[in-house]
Amino acid sequence: MVNLSRYTLRGVAAVGALAGLAALALPNAQAAQTSSTATTAATAATATPSAPIDGTAYAIGNPPAGDGLTTKSSATNVVQYNRLYKTGAIPTSKCKELNVSLRTFAGVVAYENNLFKCLYGSWALPLKQAGANYKVAPKLVVHNSRSVNSYCGVVTDTAFFCGYNGTQTIYIPAYQIINYWNQQSPTFARAYATFTLSHEYGHHVQWMTGILSSSFQRTAAISTYAGRLEESRRRELQASCLGGAVDGANKRNYPFSAGFMTQYNWIISHSGDQPGGARDHGSLKNHAFWTTSGFNARHSYTVAGNCNTFRASSAYVA
Repeated sequence: MVNLSRYTLRGVAAVGALAGLAALALPNAQAAQTSSTATTAATAATATPSAPIDGTAYAIGNPPAGDGLTTKSSATNVVQYNRLYKTGAIPTSKCKELNVSLRTFAGVVAYENNLFKCLYGSWALPLKQAGANYKVAPKLVVHNSRSVNSYCGVVTDTAFFCGYNGTQTIYIPAYQIINYWNQQSPTFARAYATFTLSHEYGHHVQWMTGILSSSFQRTAAISTYAGRLEESRRRELQASCLGGAVDGANKRNYPFSAGFMTQYNWIISHSGDQPGGARDHGSLKNHAFWTTSGFNARHSYTVAGNCNTFRASSAYVA
């Protein structure tokens, strides 16, 4: 794969054409009111009525090499015929949800770090089967700032994944989760925190298997704005599908039932491109379709294979 630093560093400033912010638009009856929320972090922040839900991803350079990954295939072959799609069902990590209040910054940090370990445990075998360096974990940064300066540039008001040569980092803004706990409901905040991190870890899976950097390579070769947006939607919808798949693998251990499942389903059905925003994450309908496809694939012949958005027709990634 080619080094993408020339393209991607320039592209961070042009994220509107590539990735942008996927929003979770709360209905009027459930809209979170904007207010100041005190936290233990140095930088406090407030929620907005429409908060980002499933973030975005950036790729600069190449991921750590794995024994079974090839660097000679074309970018299109890497994204469409990756070994990831032939891996078996994702095993459960047998992790339990951490029983902690998400009212404080410390609580969110503990909750997300516990879930992070669960995701690492579940994805290790599929990544190994795909030939990736499965022992490499991303760094998790839970913060409370409205903007973050990363290797991939400055990103504001969203969770995101940054793959930078041999390193990878997931950034999760805690203030959004805290405000949902205080202003929406604790169950909503838990479901939101769970899906958001699962989605961002899906970008890590893309990165480790070469899909993410190859997709950005494909984007650099697309001449039209509409074409670049569609490529972004394929990336983001796949990450949500992979997030749904790992959540589905752990549904017997994590509380994916009753009120938690109701809120989870509401979130995935209201995430994606919003009216007036960039069409870079997929419609609400398609976001729900792909996330559910991953979640319900636990006992099928494959899990990640149900998430091949790069071979789907344009209608399914609109």
